Amino acid sequence: MATLAYLVIREGATWTDVFRLIPGQSVTLGRAPTNQIVLKDDRCSRNHAEVLSIDDGWVLRDLHSRNGTAVGAKLIEDDYELTPGDVIRIGRSQLAFVHDLSNAFAGQSSDSAPSENGSGTLVGPAASMDSESIFIPHEPTKITHRRVQSRFLDARDDLESGVSQMGRAAAMLARLAFDLAKAADVTVLADLAMAGVLERTQADTGAIWLLPQATSAEPSETSLKIIASGATSEVPYHRVSSFLANTMLREREAVLARNVEDDSSVTTRYSKGEIHATSVVCAPIRLNDRIFGLLHLYSSDAVRVLDPDDLEFTLAVADTVAVALDNLSRQQQLVENLTLVQDEVVQLRERFGAGGELVGTSGAHQSVLDEIARTSGSKATVLIRGESGVGKELVARAVHMASHQRTGPFICVNCAALSESLLESELFGHEKGAFTGATGRKIGKFEAAHGGTLLLDEIGEMSPTIQAKFLRVLEGHAFERVGGSEPVTVDVRVIAATNRDLEQAIREKVFRRDLYFRLNVLPITVPPLRKRTEDIPVLARHFLELLSAEAGRKVVQFTSTAIEQMIH
Repeated sequence: MATLAYLVIREGATWTDVFRLIPGQSVTLGRAPTNQIVLKDDRCSRNHAEVLSIDDGWVLRDLHSRNGTAVGAKLIEDDYELTPGDVIRIGRSQLAFVHDLSNAFAGQSSDSAPSENGSGTLVGPAASMDSESIFIPHEPTKITHRRVQSRFLDARDDLESGVSQMGRAAAMLARLAFDLAKAADVTVLADLAMAGVLERTQADTGAIWLLPQATSAEPSETSLKIIASGATSEVPYHRVSSFLANTMLREREAVLARNVEDDSSVTTRYSKGEIHATSVVCAPIRLNDRIFGLLHLYSSDAVRVLDPDDLEFTLAVADTVAVALDNLSRQQQLVENLTLVQDEVVQLRERFGAGGELVGTSGAHQSVLDEIARTSGSKATVLIRGESGVGKELVARAVHMASHQRTGPFICVNCAALSESLLESELFGHEKGAFTGATGRKIGKFEAAHGGTLLLDEIGEMSPTIQAKFLRVLEGHAFERVGGSEPVTVDVRVIAATNRDLEQAIREKVFRRDLYFRLNVLPITVPPLRKRTEDIPVLARHFLELLSAEAGRKVVQFTSTAIEQMIH
């Protein structure tokens, strides 16, 4: 393990700042504000160099900077192992590498930088300065206690000695909140919460019920879905009564219920069977104005009766679960948004890489441009037809850029490249566990293209099953992700492209007639190059200019013979 070291930074003619190097951590230097050490020097690259610990020492590495990195007067080429007294030079900036801060001096002139005398001590004109010139930052002189982890978050520490019952409950709640914050999904979160309340309260049975995420209706007991249940006895769990559930959902208050019939037991009847319960606690899982569900507990032991302290703890757990659920929902939304942004970035890169333009001067080419312009004021579906390689996707991009959806994403799916099951998941998305390998929720291309355009290339290769589901979406119906039940509605303009004879496919009963008429609202036929040979010289010069610019060569011209050969 590398020893502790420091970089002493000089600004102008004065050593002004100290940066501590911590073993096991690397430090980047550069002009960009994302570096740990920011050098305001126009000769410094945005990400210029890096200092990292390797084995027992510290190594300096240049990050392919524009002007290079030097130690003393020598530019480094490979990893350079630093020794005390080395002076790193980046542009007009200098940083001294030392192990002992007493060797870091201020007030040196620009030509008196420290140097190593062979024993690890800085020498030079600055070494003769008095002690008042030494720059040593304030550091603690005595560390009295050290701990890696708080005992309040250690489940093995029962906190029995000298801690009140409320203190133990608070410590357990802190542990539980810590664990809930790390839960990867709703099921794990609910199981952790259920185990926590059963351990801390006098309840022996309970469950967590949640409402559907995308519901706008007033919450009711019939909408609840059980997520987790638990019991410390052999008595099976019975669902919460409609009266308690609806009372709690309506009033949004935690309740402790008892219905004493005699001194030994209480009988509470539920909608599914009959249980013997001494008491019941029902707490809303809520955050601000939103209610996620409820936490239901009861005791069937006459000796263990739920009390107001159990009610307090259960309500605290329910509120903590609500915060954790909200954080999970936000994380999932961030992941989905990041996926959308990444898809848009890919599309933009592809768009700019392809030139983002249609090149040609022929009458056939102009007809295609006129058809594209005709689609600009409409959100109707477009069917682009033409042989392979004529540029159907480029025409689809032009349609998108000419439409009102141009600020939204442009998503392309090749229907011929995926199997039926994969294409359904690609188009409509899937929920976690929908099939083997579905480790999380995935939004489909329809959702990803919301507010923009979806191009379905090789539409003629789509299977009849997917055609039926796709037709319903075109007709304005909501769809569901594979393995899900939540309806999803999107605002997407659909463009389809194919090189197949769809009319023949309809006669062969492999393509739906109703889907064909839904797609063929605004048809565009892209002619092959052999039918617009006058565009060949224009295209040839266009690509010659592009390739000459990429190669850094002077633009030359084709001879008339070469043009004739290409046309031929």
